[in-house]
Amino acid sequence: MDVEKIRLGFAFTGSFCTLRSVTDILYKVKECGYQIVPIMSEMVYSTDTRFGTCRSYIEEIESLCGRKIISTIKEAEPIGPKNLLDALVIAPCTGNTLGKLASGINDGCVPLASKATLRNNRPVIIAPSTNDGLGASAKNIGLLLNTKNIYFVPFGQDAPFDKNNSLVAKWEMLIPAIEAALCGRQLQPVLQ
Repeated sequence: MDVEKIRLGFAFTGSFCTLRSVTDILYKVKECGYQIVPIMSEMVYSTDTRFGTCRSYIEEIESLCGRKIISTIKEAEPIGPKNLLDALVIAPCTGNTLGKLASGINDGCVPLASKATLRNNRPVIIAPSTNDGLGASAKNIGLLLNTKNIYFVPFGQDAPFDKNNSLVAKWEMLIPAIEAALCGRQLQPVLQ
């Protein structure tokens, strides 16, 4: 597989506390040679938090990727018909986004990018980061684990005694999960 020819969508959703970790890993993904198409949920694109300003993340990611971030439904719509992505990573993927993906709700640029990627029979790689992964989002994770062309970055409990329903992806497993998904395999074990 010629990594340098792979157009990898990389979508950020609103798990604001993990944005720095994911952005740092994006540098490693870029070093692998992928052509990265950055995507941000409308919320991440427009919200400043105690974890950083949206402007600082936007500037850093656009500079790294060498292209403008897709941040609206209008900008995401051509992904399907123009076959713009070979794979899509959603990292971090919130419980809200998991619910939308599991229910077929495409009311934002990230769910629409996912729908477009799946439409073209390409892999979608999910890196969950949600405080309700073993609560309300558990059913959505279960449904998505059994959905064609959806793959997960291995994940586990990040704070089992303080936040007993919280799940987060093993960020160091992101690149191996992408590689496995591009070969049609789910990286194992999923639960770590």
